[in-house]
Amino acid sequence: GLLKKWVATSREWRFVSGQAPGRGECVVRGEARRGEDDPMALQPLRASALAMARAFGPSLQPQGPRPQRAVPFQLRCARRALVPTTLTGALARPSPSPERAPYSSEADGHGEAGGAKEGNGYHPPPYDPDVPDKASIVRKKGLDVLHDPWWNKGTSFNYVERDALGLRGLLPPCEIPFESQIDRIVQEYNEGIAHVAPQDETVTPENIRKWKVLESLQNRNEVLFYKILLDNFEAMAPIVYTPTVGWCCQNFHLIYRTPRGLFISEKDKGMVSSLVHNWPAGEVDAIVVTDGSRVLGLGDLGVNGLGIAIGKLDIYCAGAGFHPARVLPIVIDVGTDNADLLNHPLYFGLRRPRLEGDAYFEMLDEFMRAVLARYPNVLIQFEDFSSKHAQTLLDRYRDHHLVFNDDIQGTATTVLSGVYGALAAKGERAEDIRNQKIVVAGAGSAGMGVVQFLCKAMVKHGLTEQEARDNFCILDADGLITTAREDVSDFVLPFARREAELADASLLDTICHFKPSILIGLSTVGGLFTSEHLGAMAENCDRPLVMPLSNPTSRLECTAEQCAQWTRGRAIFAAGSPQPDASFNGREIASSQANNMYATHRPNPDRFCDPLSLSFSLSLSLFPHA
Repeated sequence: GLLKKWVATSREWRFVSGQAPGRGECVVRGEARRGEDDPMALQPLRASALAMARAFGPSLQPQGPRPQRAVPFQLRCARRALVPTTLTGALARPSPSPERAPYSSEADGHGEAGGAKEGNGYHPPPYDPDVPDKASIVRKKGLDVLHDPWWNKGTSFNYVERDALGLRGLLPPCEIPFESQIDRIVQEYNEGIAHVAPQDETVTPENIRKWKVLESLQNRNEVLFYKILLDNFEAMAPIVYTPTVGWCCQNFHLIYRTPRGLFISEKDKGMVSSLVHNWPAGEVDAIVVTDGSRVLGLGDLGVNGLGIAIGKLDIYCAGAGFHPARVLPIVIDVGTDNADLLNHPLYFGLRRPRLEGDAYFEMLDEFMRAVLARYPNVLIQFEDFSSKHAQTLLDRYRDHHLVFNDDIQGTATTVLSGVYGALAAKGERAEDIRNQKIVVAGAGSAGMGVVQFLCKAMVKHGLTEQEARDNFCILDADGLITTAREDVSDFVLPFARREAELADASLLDTICHFKPSILIGLSTVGGLFTSEHLGAMAENCDRPLVMPLSNPTSRLECTAEQCAQWTRGRAIFAAGSPQPDASFNGREIASSQANNMYATHRPNPDRFCDPLSLSFSLSLSLFPHA
C-alpha cells in the first residue's frame, strides 16, 4: 500500500505501509549525534530514506507530518526483499513465508530485548581492526560466473546469490553445503569415481574411464569433442549414450561437476519466464526436456534425469547435424518418489514426493509458455516421462506446438523401420506388414507407442482399424491384457484381447496360442525372454523377428547370442542397446540396433505428424545399413 506516515522514535524511523506491524516497512536506524533540534541532523537521514523509497517506486513520496526528531542514518531492510508492484509509488512486499518471519528490531539484538541496554556503565564491544570484510564484488553474471573457477561455488550458491548473479535455473534446485562438496571430492580422490558411483552389470570401470575422458574434453573444448565423436561414432556412441548414460543418470548427483542445461523446479513457479532468459543462447533449435520420472528402464531418478537429455542432444549434434550452441537440455524437477535419492545427503533435487494433478500440469504449462515465448520456433522433445503423463502431454500440446515424444514417436518410428527392413530381408514387401502377428511385452508409454504406430502402418496398407488391432497381443506384469481385466488404461484398452479364456495368460502361453512372427520387448525386465519363449517363436515361424528394446543393456530381455542359440540361428535380431554380432554353427549372424532417434521434416516445421513418421520409417528401412 501507499505510505501513510513517518514514525519517529528516539532510535529509528520507519516508512509504514499502513498494514500489520512489521510488514511493508523500511527501517532507518541510528543514534542522534547532534542536538535534537538541529535541522542538519535530518538531512542525511532524509536523503538516504528517500533514496531507498524511490528505488522501489519512482514516484514514491513520504506523506504526513515531517518528524521533529533527527537521527543519523543507517539503513536496514526487512529480511525479505521489497518488490515494486506498480510505477505509482506503491511499496509492496510478498507476505512473509512460514519459515521466514518479518524483520523486527528485537530479533537482531538492536531492540531492548535483543542486547545489553545502553545507559550508565554500558561499554560497547571492542572493535577488532584485523577482522577482514568478507564481501566480494563480482562483475560477472550467469554462466560466466559458473565457468570462472575463482568465483564458482557450484551448488553452494544460495538463492539470494543465484537471483543476484543470474544463476537461477543454471544450478540444481537444492543447495549443497560447501563441506559436503569437500567430502565428495575427497572420497573420489581416495577411491576413484567408479567406486563413488558404482557401475551396474553392463557398465564397466573401463566404460566409466572412457566417459570421464570424453566428459572432461567436452567441458573444455567442444569443437574437439564433436570432431572425435564424429570420427569414432560407432565406438563412442555407447559411451556417450546407452548403456553408459544409464549409469550417468543413476549417479548424476555424485558425478555432477560442470553446469550444462537448465534446472526448472517447483521453487521457480511463477518465475520460469525470467529463468529461461538466464540461458545465454539467443537462438535454440531443439530442446530435450524430461521430468526424470521414467529414465530408460531405471525408473524414477528425479533431477538426475537431466543426464538423459544431455546424452540425447550429444547424439543429435554428432549424428543429425544440430549446432551444439543451439540445443538445450532441460529437467523439470517436480520431486521424486525414489526413497534412496530423497535420503541421499548429496541429492540436489527437490526433497519431496512428486507433484500430481493440476499442480503438475500447471508447472508444465508454465514451462511451455516460457520457452516458446523466448524461442518460438523451437522443437520440444519430451523424453522419458512416465506412462501416466507421456501420452497426455503429447496430446495436450501437439496440435498447438512443434512437440515430439521420443518414447512414443521416436521409438515407434525406428521399430517400424526395423519391421520393414526385416520383411525385406525375408523377401517380402512393405505391405506384408498387415499379415504379421505381433506380441509386445510392455504396456508403458514406449510399448503402446510402438503398438499404435505399427497399427497405423497396417491400416495404411489396407486393413481396417479393428483388423489391425486384432494382430496384437499386449502383456504387462500381470500377463495378457484382455477385456476381462478391470482398470485397463484408456490407451491400452482398444488393444485388449476379447478371448476371456486367455485372461492374464503368461508370455509362453500367449506365444504358443497366438503363434506370432514378431516378438517385441519393452518391459524393462532383463532376461525376460528365455529359451522356451524363443524356442516357441522359432517353431511357429521360419524367420521370427526378435526385438528386445529395453534400455540400458542390463534391462535387455535377451542378448544377441542368446537369441541366436535359442532360435537355432533363424531369428532376425535388433536390440535397443548395442550388441555384438552372434554366431551359430560357425555362421556369423548380424546384430542390429533399433534405438529411438531424431526425425523431422524441414518443409513443414509446424507439426510433427504421424503420416510424416510413417513415410520416414519406410525411407529409413531402405538405407543399406539400416
